[in-house]
Amino acid sequence: MGLPSFVRDERLLTAGLGLATVGFLIGMRTILEYYRDQAEIKPTPPKTQYITQETEDSLRVDTLESLIGHYNFSIRDTALKIIAGRAINDTSTIYCLLWGITRENYDERMEALRALAFAMEDKDTYQEPLNLVNTRKAYSALVRSLELSLTDVKHEKLDDPLYDEYYLRDIGERRCLMLVSQLVNRYGVDKLIEAGFVEKWLAKQPWGDSDEERQNNFAMYLERRKNRISDICFHLKTTKAGCNALYKAKLATKPRRSKRNKSNCIKVVLEIDMTNEDDQDNALRAEFVPRVNDQSAEEQRLRRRHREAMVLNDGTHSLGRSDIIEREHDSNG
Repeated sequence: MGLPSFVRDERLLTAGLGLATVGFLIGMRTILEYYRDQAEIKPTPPKTQYITQETEDSLRVDTLESLIGHYNFSIRDTALKIIAGRAINDTSTIYCLLWGITRENYDERMEALRALAFAMEDKDTYQEPLNLVNTRKAYSALVRSLELSLTDVKHEKLDDPLYDEYYLRDIGERRCLMLVSQLVNRYGVDKLIEAGFVEKWLAKQPWGDSDEERQNNFAMYLERRKNRISDICFHLKTTKAGCNALYKAKLATKPRRSKRNKSNCIKVVLEIDMTNEDDQDNALRAEFVPRVNDQSAEEQRLRRRHREAMVLNDGTHSLGRSDIIEREHDSNG
């Protein structure tokens, strides 16, 4: 077969056209995909930006006010943290908030309480924010705010063992109790008692009419409730000053004094005569010897020949040899 006849072969021509078509399609697909990827507009990933302390300090008050009203939640939260950080590091601002929570105007008092509670919760800015309000002035302000909250809402008598009214109390009262509870758990109740928490607020709660009813309802409240009020009262009962304050407020009975003020371990000092060591039963003859200061030289010499012993017995069993602890003296005498 010659070349002209080979070129005129229809099968070869068909195969060549098929291969050319497939190659053309593959090439066009590759070119189109390339231009499609090049023409795609990809979104630029946001760059992480951190606010430096210098930038934060340069923000003015009017700028922070406008940022607080921003529609973006992250911007509002950042602005609030900056304001809280400035408040915590400024003692005059804390005193201003403490003054605000003692105002008789309800709205003004709530604004100051809300700002103070938010500042105390910001532990990222200040490691120990409660330390700033661990002062007698702060405790007095909190107790005064609680005292003013007595007239905000009328409370029912606290005599139902199955009803916990704490979460239905006014939000301002609960914010004060939250701060008081945190302070008590962190620093104790001494300053709270000095501020008059028991007589100015706790005793004025509707516990009952008679003294016996008040004491019974108060004891029932501590037994059945698990809220911030019961937590504060539990810490009050763990101290002598707290128990006395509760007794004066007629919320608890007078604490009984223990008849045995001494320790359980009874210590008796004995003078044991060891002159009968060689007896067959090897018994100990113990006798109580009074401590006489004006002893003669001969008596003092005889005392040096004895050994002192300490007997420890808690009274639960009879005196035995195992209860006696002997102490050796110098044998020069």
